[in-house]
Amino acid sequence: MAGRAVWVAAPAAATAFGLPQAGRDGRTRVRTRDGAVRLSAAELGGALGERATLVQFSSAFCQPCRATRRVLAEVAGMVDGVAHVEVDAEARLELVRRLEVLRTPTVLVLDADGRVVRRAAGLPRKADVIAALGEAV
Repeated sequence: MAGRAVWVAAPAAATAFGLPQAGRDGRTRVRTRDGAVRLSAAELGGALGERATLVQFSSAFCQPCRATRRVLAEVAGMVDGVAHVEVDAEARLELVRRLEVLRTPTVLVLDADGRVVRRAAGLPRKADVIAALGEAV
């Protein structure tokens, strides 16, 4: 009898967590602490863009990271002065902890001064990245 309860409760709990999470996946948002965070080219291991920078935290076996890389590279190629920098989350754990990156891919949108103005966890939509850049430039 107790075994049946587990078979019913586990999928229900997973659904209760998964549906709201899926709704937020890839959506850009602003956290009040983010605006105070400023990143440099040295910290990221790549040059910042003149107008904005798209920073992607990835890991080796992350399937959505590949698609995110394509989206961000395409947007950076479309908008003058925007750079795309990819950070290996596993190799840069100190930075991951400081920025509270909880999953990959995580995308940060930086303004020209390197301040975090937007962030998204999961695969972002191209339109959402372009809209977030509008706030950064």
